[in-house]
Amino acid sequence: METFTQSRRTFLTTLAALLLDSWSLSRGFASVDHPADLSLQDQSKVIVVLCGGIRREDTFAKEGLANIPHLCTDLLPKSILYPFVHNAGVTSHFNTISSILTGTWQRLDDWGKTAPNTPTLFEYLRKERQWSEDRTWFISSNKALTNRIGASSVRDFGPGYGANVMFPKQLLIDAVVYAASKGKASRSADPYKMQPELAAMLEANNYEGLGWSVSGESSILNASARATVSQAIQDLLHANAPITGDEFTFLVGTEVMRRFAPSLLVLTFSDMEVAHFGSYSMHLAGIRTVDRLVYELWNQVEANPAYKGKTTLFVLPEFGRDLDGSVTNGFFNHREDCDSTRLTWMICTGEGVKPGDLSERVVQSIDICPTILHLFGLDPAQVAGKALSEMQV
Repeated sequence: METFTQSRRTFLTTLAALLLDSWSLSRGFASVDHPADLSLQDQSKVIVVLCGGIRREDTFAKEGLANIPHLCTDLLPKSILYPFVHNAGVTSHFNTISSILTGTWQRLDDWGKTAPNTPTLFEYLRKERQWSEDRTWFISSNKALTNRIGASSVRDFGPGYGANVMFPKQLLIDAVVYAASKGKASRSADPYKMQPELAAMLEANNYEGLGWSVSGESSILNASARATVSQAIQDLLHANAPITGDEFTFLVGTEVMRRFAPSLLVLTFSDMEVAHFGSYSMHLAGIRTVDRLVYELWNQVEANPAYKGKTTLFVLPEFGRDLDGSVTNGFFNHREDCDSTRLTWMICTGEGVKPGDLSERVVQSIDICPTILHLFGLDPAQVAGKALSEMQV
């Protein structure tokens, strides 16, 4: 018999599959189960995992190793470690992730109201390699992002060459928030009374208001998927148990891998951002969740024939967090101009990596974009970052 945690994960896995099925059918995408191009399974893959704001002292430092048992014990021996990755840009989520994706420091609206002003690696790859849109995906738990993260505002590039962008966590969380803000539900903690509001929201023609942000015009849930989602949210509410958004993002990500075998997949996790609400213990729990999910993700890579032996995995925080005792409330935030906030780490595993290697030089987070492009055989001159010499094609 399944435990509650196991049954909840089974349920979330099923929900992720149903939602992706509805969306992919509306877009006319072929999956690996019924692929339009079988050769996609044999091509090189890159997966990037961005882990919000995490201080070095809570991870790759003596006092922090207990928070990352899988990274330091299971993955590090087969990886290259960059212990000094510098973020010289704006330490907000949208700006930092845009900088990583473009290889150029971005200074944009912190809440994603404007697109990156130089091309993203999605655009370079899709334009230069003539990739179809199902080969690049960006899947995130972070509420500070918008669908503009997937493509730049550059005239010769733009959304037509951008990634598929999805925010699975918002499908659940925003629906609950919406229901709680309407009518009788706004004054009641009874999840049963919230169900009519959720049902009404799901009946709407377009479900992007629930937090999904996807390319193209079609984003409509069919009747079967809509009913499943409604029941799913009701069951989760009735369970009266915490739900990790990163877990759901992970499950959607692995479902995308199974169905489409994209060449480039970027996942961002954000459970550790509970630090903004002042809970250090929950912040550490978020770090431990990411540690487990990254390990499970690599196990999925090793078990999936479309990825095994052809994948390079990059894992890094976006930035650190402020020093305890600072005027910015320490770990709550990531605004200080200091090493605690700007200096973090990265591990890379898989193809092109010398196992157990260590590079102690300081590298920049904008170096990741040209490194990935180099792995795919591209070297665009307009990228400010430099490809990491330790990574081999």
